[in-house]
Amino acid sequence: MYSYITKGVCSRQINFDISDNKIKNVNFIGGCNGNLQGISRLVEGMDLNEAIKKLQGISCNGKGTSCPDQLATALKEFAAKN
Repeated sequence: MYSYITKGVCSRQINFDISDNKIKNVNFIGGCNGNLQGISRLVEGMDLNEAIKKLQGISCNGKGTSCPDQLATALKEFAAKN
C-alpha cells in the first residue's frame, strides 16, 4: 500500500496499490466522499501512466490542483520511487 499526503485539497491522504503497472484499491481520506469513490472506481485497473495523463492538471475552484490532480501527483511520485 502506498500512501500520499495531499496538498491544497479537501482530502488529506490517498492510499493505493500498484500491481503490474495497474492501479488498485484507491482510497481517499477526507474530501467529497461520493465524488472520490467515483474517481477511485474509474481508475481501478487503469494503467498508471494513462491515469496520470487523464488526471494531471485538473483544478478545483481555482486552487491550481484538485483531488484527481493530487492522485496524478501521487502516482507520479510512486513511479519515480519504483
